[in-house]
Amino acid sequence: MGRVLANDCDKIPSEDHDLDYHEWEDERQEAAPVTDQCALDTPRVRTAETKTLSTNQGRPTDQGSQSRLFNRGRPVKSCRPTRTAQAGSRTARTFEFGRTHVVRPKGKHQATIVWLHGLGDNGSSSSQLLDSLPLPNIKWICPTAPTRPVTLLGGFPCTAWFDAGELSEDGSDDWEALDASAAHIANLLSTEPADVKVGIGGFSMGAAMALYSATCYAQGRYGNGIPYPVHLRAIVGLSGWLPGARTLRSKIQSSHEAARRAASLPILLCHGICDDVVLYKYGEKSAHALSSAGFRSLTFKPYEGLGHYTVPGEMDEICHWLTPKLGLEGSRPTRN
Repeated sequence: MGRVLANDCDKIPSEDHDLDYHEWEDERQEAAPVTDQCALDTPRVRTAETKTLSTNQGRPTDQGSQSRLFNRGRPVKSCRPTRTAQAGSRTARTFEFGRTHVVRPKGKHQATIVWLHGLGDNGSSSSQLLDSLPLPNIKWICPTAPTRPVTLLGGFPCTAWFDAGELSEDGSDDWEALDASAAHIANLLSTEPADVKVGIGGFSMGAAMALYSATCYAQGRYGNGIPYPVHLRAIVGLSGWLPGARTLRSKIQSSHEAARRAASLPILLCHGICDDVVLYKYGEKSAHALSSAGFRSLTFKPYEGLGHYTVPGEMDEICHWLTPKLGLEGSRPTRN
């Protein structure tokens, strides 16, 4: 696993990443199956009736203690962040990231996208969904967030990119963890070939993390002032929100270069009008905050009747949007 010190975001050793390519059978057994009673922060596609799991082991997710993400009947181990002393009396959290799963491109490698899961989920389930998309020229990197106590869940530990008291822009922002996760994501993209375009996408909390990374790219630095090292070419956010929305406009408009980068970055936001986990109004407000800050190449797509999950039409929208934005060749036709 990769360990990141929150105040050392520019010194993440790339060799620490545990990359697990999506060509295995035994690892698929570790993926957490999801039902309607399970984690509503999990990007599942609703198509047919799902089966109800029969187990008493699990962990709560963003839907509260009555909703659970089951891990094949096994309890999920707690991995609380440790504390590491830095620079004399200064103290920083150490974040232990989980396994990273990679879906290799089936055609010519033209783009790489880091896809970020929601609260309580993992990179394995994301990789299985993305492997089915008709985008053969994209390499998908699906990391797993650190397991940490989450305020929203009363301090119960689960995978989360940052701590959250609520799933909206109204909650307090965990800047230290936001920067550490953004640095981990950027490090995953930093070794991609120069001719490969890179981007970030995600669902729910993963979408919030993708949007925070977009603001770091535009400003040219993380929230702690360390330079942001990656040239992002596309951002996709499903059912998410924007951390730091209140102060974004002033930060972007205070710098000509930040305004230029913000204006040139394509962003696709999709949100279900019936979302009862991350309310639709927060997705709409996030889109407005980004637009007013100067992110001009932004598309916001509302989905009538959609809750906190994905549907085939939404995934098709991603495919149609990414293909021209990244200049992809030879994409397979999307499903009807």
